[in-house]
Amino acid sequence: MKLLFKQRFFSWFDSYDIYDEAGNTIYIVKGELSWGHFLRIYDANDNEIGSVRERVLTWLPKFEMYLGERYIGCINKEFSFFRPKFNIDYHGWQVEGDWFEWDYAILDAAGEQVAYVSKELWNFTDTYVIDVRNPQDAIYALMLVLAIDAEKCSRN
Repeated sequence: MKLLFKQRFFSWFDSYDIYDEAGNTIYIVKGELSWGHFLRIYDANDNEIGSVRERVLTWLPKFEMYLGERYIGCINKEFSFFRPKFNIDYHGWQVEGDWFEWDYAILDAAGEQVAYVSKELWNFTDTYVIDVRNPQDAIYALMLVLAIDAEKCSRN
């Protein structure tokens, strides 16, 4: 399953539309005014299904993920040189990426690829393709991409 992750062009807060390969809207992500990034994820019928929330006052960036109101885990940036490194505390997942932070793989505990994320260049806004092996993992992969993108935006 492929998802096209595209940031909205004119938006005061982080807002994204997530499409399937046929161009149908699958998810809508709306940023909210808060201290740190706070992203709510909605399905195509505008039902809230989850959120990604940045924890503030931490040494390195940290984001918590929720399905509904249920906490499912977090991702936090680790100190590293050259290549980005993240610690993920759910599903046994890990992220391996290039030093540009444009393309990266999400791997499960056995080292098998769960999803591959690639940034499309030459767009006016951040645009990523998320290629997810199992459609049931799509929302979890999307949450990781949102957290990594928010962390990159905070640095720039």
